[in-house]
Amino acid sequence: MKIVNVVAAIIKRDDQILIAKRGYGEFKGMYEFPGGKIEKGETPEEALKREIKEEMEANIEVDSFICHVHYQYPDFILEMDCYLCHLKDAHISLLEHLDAKWIHPVQEDILWVPADVQVIEEIRRKVHNG
Repeated sequence: MKIVNVVAAIIKRDDQILIAKRGYGEFKGMYEFPGGKIEKGETPEEALKREIKEEMEANIEVDSFICHVHYQYPDFILEMDCYLCHLKDAHISLLEHLDAKWIHPVQEDILWVPADVQVIEEIRRKVHNG
């Protein structure tokens, strides 16, 4: 089965995180942490900065590794490294997503892309356990 290596940004501002609504594909309309595929020769951090620039015209700083998600979809296996990040400035323009919003990690009424459910659960554990 095909393995897809991706990175995701948990962009934090104060006590909120940024989530984005997918604008295309099988999970269109569901929320995810922005990011994308790692290209040959890139570090995960380089890929994350490039993807966020391409998808949101935003400049981020990668702060720390949060978690790794291994998720098996019907057609491929997703290997996703997730990093805590912050915006270098307030600029965001949505180029690929339908919407983006700042939420508190404990907010429950979000329809997540399947693999990202593990990520928000890990963030909630870290929030509650310090």
